[in-house]
Amino acid sequence: MGHREDLLEGAKRCLYERGYAHTTTRDIVAASGTNLASIGYHFGSKEALLTQALIEILSDWSDSIEGIDLPEHTAGDPIDQFQEIWERVTGVFSQGAKEWTGSFEAFVQMKRSPEVLASIARKYEEGRLGLPKVFEGVVDADGERANRAFGGLLLSLLIGQAVQREVDPEHAPTARDLAEAIRLFAAAAAKAEQRDD
Repeated sequence: MGHREDLLEGAKRCLYERGYAHTTTRDIVAASGTNLASIGYHFGSKEALLTQALIEILSDWSDSIEGIDLPEHTAGDPIDQFQEIWERVTGVFSQGAKEWTGSFEAFVQMKRSPEVLASIARKYEEGRLGLPKVFEGVVDADGERANRAFGGLLLSLLIGQAVQREVDPEHAPTARDLAEAIRLFAAAAAKAEQRDD
């Protein structure tokens, strides 16, 4: 590995161990075994390096979600299938809890850094477009608009669940809780349809 890759790996370690806000250039140099000048040469600034490291972490995490083993059955109750798939998605999330902590800290920096904001926004867009693929055969989101809407809902659930697990892990909703909530909406929709008929 060259200095650039060493710096990225060191920055990732620092994000895991110290978080975005508490990582110094000296921390990165110590974790990467490189030198101070390398940060400026390869990335321009500590912030640019940490942003790139965070993006790589989130990309790795996104790849892990796309690579989860999906249930083989596609028939049956779609809400039960949602619960089973979401348990697997959040299982990947649990393994990557440190990444989320780093990304939460990066959110605070977003307003001050258009580059960070633009980078995270791109990752969110990838998430909106990619998450529906995990539910292929369960939910048919035909067309770009429907796919984006479904992906936006899934990303909102994922981020909301991540925040709740970070703040109050004991009471954060499980996949089962979310499935029960979806059943309530489905039951209300069914009643409304009966009234309309």
